[in-house]
Amino acid sequence: MTEPAVDASPGSRPGPPYAAPPGLDLDRLHGWLVAHRPELVADGPLRATLITGGKSNLTYLLHCGGREVVLRRPPLGHVLATAHDMAREHRVIAELAPTAVPVPEALLLCADPAVIGAPFYLMQRVPGEVLRTRAQTDPLTDGQRRDLAWAMMDTLAALHTVDPAEVGLADFGRPEGYLGRQVRRWAGQLDRSRSRELPGVDELRDALAASVPEGVNAGRIVHGDYRLDNLLTAVDPVSVRAVLDWEMATLGDPLADLGLLLTYWDVLGDSALAEGNPVADGLGPRAGFPTGGELIDRYAGRSDVDVGPLHWHLALGCFKLAVICEGIHYRHTLGQTLGGGFDRIGDMVTPLVEHGLRAVRGN
Repeated sequence: MTEPAVDASPGSRPGPPYAAPPGLDLDRLHGWLVAHRPELVADGPLRATLITGGKSNLTYLLHCGGREVVLRRPPLGHVLATAHDMAREHRVIAELAPTAVPVPEALLLCADPAVIGAPFYLMQRVPGEVLRTRAQTDPLTDGQRRDLAWAMMDTLAALHTVDPAEVGLADFGRPEGYLGRQVRRWAGQLDRSRSRELPGVDELRDALAASVPEGVNAGRIVHGDYRLDNLLTAVDPVSVRAVLDWEMATLGDPLADLGLLLTYWDVLGDSALAEGNPVADGLGPRAGFPTGGELIDRYAGRSDVDVGPLHWHLALGCFKLAVICEGIHYRHTLGQTLGGGFDRIGDMVTPLVEHGLRAVRGN
């Protein structure tokens, strides 16, 4: 669901139906750009459109005269600590620019929340399509779906082979103890989002904490939320144009990326939850894509990462996604989400917990 584009020329105070998109003060933004990047607002009025629905960070397309750029800011209202760090997201895409990992060009970071109400950054708009629903993926041929899956895994393998030190990211995280910290971090996020009984979630948390594997692959760049609909793609020919949504990127164990991807792909994308799901509707085998096992085989053939058993990492992915969904559900109950589909987010938590418990037990 998107908002109408609005005119924010200097000195204007647009009223309905041209009100500014929620979460974006265009008058203050215009003034800040005049001071810091005047070329962006030199060719005409500033207009903006909300282009994502607020399940995570908010993303806006800015029309700056004849140029289009993208602005990212944290969600409204209840924000989980460390989960929406604009400076980290801006830094990682800036440092990855010269690598084989496709990312948008990072343009400018504003750490001052006084400008629009939260820190934000600007990046160049990349042409491409975000595929997240069956309405988008069903028209694709079997070959296009297969090639998209392979391109997705090849891009992830390329990310995990980047040496953090060579791109200025040696201090981007603390690889030692990463997996244990992930369990503790998401347990803490859960406690800050609790608003109802969640059967089994504490058992899953405790089982993960009691069985943390040694991170034999520690020290790689981890995206933190890698999935098909966090990529800008083209289908003729098939390619990944850019990897998006780096808000949870760090240094750690790349198997965490694989475990979460399998959670989206095989747990949500191949279950009754998939149909009409606001998170996984167009993903996974149920939508005609290769299986999760085939994805892992493709990745393993193009990466030096020791894949090994993934059941613990799948369980961690289920726990992490359950916590994220519960946080979004909580914001929705407070009226702090933008767009549609949020009424179903809370229904995903219990099935994710149940699958996570089976995975951590090796079932």
